[in-house]
Amino acid sequence: MKILLVGEFSRLHNSLKEGLIALGHDVFLVGSGDQFKNFPVDANIDSIVLNKGLPFLIRKVIFRFTKKDIAHFEIAHRFKKILHKLKDYDVVQLINEDALTIHPKKQIELLQQLKNQNKSMFLLCCGDDYTTVSYANEKKYRYSYLTPYFEGKVSKKTFNYSLKYLTKPYVQLHNFLKKHIKGAIATDMDYHLPMLGKDNYLGLIPNPVNVDALKYSEIMLGDKIIIFHGVNKHNYYKKGNDIFDEALEIIKQKFDDKVDIIKTESLPYDDYIKIYDSCHILLDQVYAYDQGYNALEAMAKGKVVFTGAEKEWLDYYGLKEDTVAINALPNAKKIADKLEWLILNPEKITEISKNARAFIEQEHHYVRIAERYIDTWTENR
Repeated sequence: MKILLVGEFSRLHNSLKEGLIALGHDVFLVGSGDQFKNFPVDANIDSIVLNKGLPFLIRKVIFRFTKKDIAHFEIAHRFKKILHKLKDYDVVQLINEDALTIHPKKQIELLQQLKNQNKSMFLLCCGDDYTTVSYANEKKYRYSYLTPYFEGKVSKKTFNYSLKYLTKPYVQLHNFLKKHIKGAIATDMDYHLPMLGKDNYLGLIPNPVNVDALKYSEIMLGDKIIIFHGVNKHNYYKKGNDIFDEALEIIKQKFDDKVDIIKTESLPYDDYIKIYDSCHILLDQVYAYDQGYNALEAMAKGKVVFTGAEKEWLDYYGLKEDTVAINALPNAKKIADKLEWLILNPEKITEISKNARAFIEQEHHYVRIAERYIDTWTENR
């Protein structure tokens, strides 16, 4: 099968590509590499001219006064230049409703042409989109990444990236895709819940993780337990990093002689994974019901991860609480209590580490997940 993957935000499409290639399929990945994360792609459509030096400063000034990112024009131009080559694929899959990360009107124009010259188009429900942001905005989750906004921690402007999906242009993009795709696939519980009952929903397929590329390291406990907190400063409140910081302050005051805390900000993907290799515990995100990509890859390496591990996730996979991952509730005291439990019971760190790796191998193995995608695409083409 000839497959075109469009967009990359988390390394999901890279891992899926690796699984599909292992099954003998022909796969091509187009995307921007997700800015500073710099994920690999076969054709990079990210802005080059407007990403550095004087042009970048001009871009920032224009955005400040007009709220329009002129880099969208460059990205659209770069995609249009290769569009004539992106044809005759059996399957096209978009990483997200905003797969090209440009203005919806232009995106609709380009995606219409992409659809016309290929056989079937599918969409991942992965990251912010109209359905999930609407669900969160209507407070249908017990808590969500919009909770800091609801609680007044941050201004509406801080969450413009998410709330833009409720504006008219993005609703039009949503409606266009709904009409032209063969179906949508959720990648974890956070997107599965809002999609339940939707006409074009094809179900949940867990994130693929290349376990062959991620070496499991048995936990080696020394004098101190190492805790890693990697922050993306643009998503500081959205990911609940402020709550993790508060919990870490509690831990430092009580167990300064028993822990080492490593904190980083907005690192490229390759640097990020190298730095957390030495840790025992990784703090991922708070406002989630399931694990995103950073958490899954850390679990595959045997880290004890504080992340989304809610009841819905436990029930779906038939798991018991605190056996595979630690549910990071939006409460610093409760997170600190869980950290204290691990510090005082280090054998649990070793136990959870082994369970985490086994879970990833069983439920997220990239080749088996790729097989599920092939089955879903084939059944719905």
